[in-house]
Amino acid sequence: MRKSLTASLLLGCSLFAADLSQAIESPNASKIIQKDLLAPAKEYKMPAGCVTNDPLSIARGKYIFHNLNGEKAKQTPPKGLSKKNSDGSPKQYGNCVACHNIEGAKGAGNIGPDLSEYKKNFVDTGVRDNQFVYQKIADARIDNPDTHMTINLTTNLFTEKEICDITAYIVSPK
Repeated sequence: MRKSLTASLLLGCSLFAADLSQAIESPNASKIIQKDLLAPAKEYKMPAGCVTNDPLSIARGKYIFHNLNGEKAKQTPPKGLSKKNSDGSPKQYGNCVACHNIEGAKGAGNIGPDLSEYKKNFVDTGVRDNQFVYQKIADARIDNPDTHMTINLTTNLFTEKEICDITAYIVSPK
């Protein structure tokens, strides 16, 4: 009885067995790599009126600089920013403090250059200008092809306006 029950179960299972080989995903790695490749480095010209002393622009730049994404951002974003993209997905912000230190930063900030007192040390002395900062945020590969900094405008991670706001924040007195 036991042998016939086992045989019946095995026969029954084999009747319902399916070929699942088509369910296994086999992506074409070459196509994925091509899709993920960055466009060539691009030089950007800062729009007229980009960097401003407007407290709202600086507040937006500060918010973007200090937050990773809209879903997990701690505070309410300033006017002109949202925690969501137009399609409803979470907005990805800069999280610049993961690599950069700046006044009031709460992050690791020891991978990229320290941006504390950037205005005083670089802009006011004429070593760097607002265009340099804008370009560095937009696409840092122009002066450093081996950079590990995110490529923000070329990849559309940020808009020109958001890069203007971040630039305004970095070069503002704190």
